[in-house]
Amino acid sequence: MSVLKVENLHVAVGGEEILKGVDLTLSTQETHALMGPNGNGKSTLLAAIMGHPRYEVTEGSITLDGEDVLAMSVDERSRKGLFLGMQNPQEIPGVTNSDFLRAAMNARREQPLNLFRFIKALEGAIDDLGMDENLAHRYLNEGFSGGEKKRNEILQMKLLQPKFALLDEIDSGLDVDALGVVSNVINDMRQGDMGLLLVSHYERLYKLVPPTHVHVLVDGRIVAEGGMELINKINAEGYEWVKELGVDIREKEEKQGIMLGVCGNKVTQ
Repeated sequence: MSVLKVENLHVAVGGEEILKGVDLTLSTQETHALMGPNGNGKSTLLAAIMGHPRYEVTEGSITLDGEDVLAMSVDERSRKGLFLGMQNPQEIPGVTNSDFLRAAMNARREQPLNLFRFIKALEGAIDDLGMDENLAHRYLNEGFSGGEKKRNEILQMKLLQPKFALLDEIDSGLDVDALGVVSNVINDMRQGDMGLLLVSHYERLYKLVPPTHVHVLVDGRIVAEGGMELINKINAEGYEWVKELGVDIREKEEKQGIMLGVCGNKVTQ
């Protein structure tokens, strides 16, 4: 079992403190849901774990099986088994989807994956996700619909087989049928030795991918933890009830500036 541990994490963006002491421990074979109003730090937490340079860790620690994640470069974090499925995947003209995927897979291997095995793995994953096989030969995310971009993030996750997947609103842009397909692939993967941190506003995703733990992040702090009962409460009442805990809800919309290199490797930056 692997463990990703966040302790007393404080993160600032442009000099403004966004996270104000987050504690979260995620083990493989666990699925954690991270919920909260927009602009309260959910994407910031995921970006900080992956090492986005815009997000400055001012206090606290992140460790993976006892190793200091904050001392690792972005590509080292990826090779250690961290993966970020982005809320707004970037378009990269001139780099085909298949070339990017093969480079990302080879970055985690001592010996490069031969072409035949790569094509077989890619075709199998594309089939599982119900994707158009021609997407593999198009430039990365260029001209993709919102749903195609999100399926492509899960395609990357399936091929890279991370220890921990951080999925930031992976359900946005997916219709009901596509969400079912994506959820099936996620569920297949979490049956193995993978930990999952899901960010979503919608109960529909959590019904398809039931979490083992639920955290509510408001104003840069985790203010409540529990199980599906928290998701049901939020779905019925929104977040007004957190004010009873003496917590202010940030009104500013959280801006996500995550670039493609965050979930890939040096080749992709």
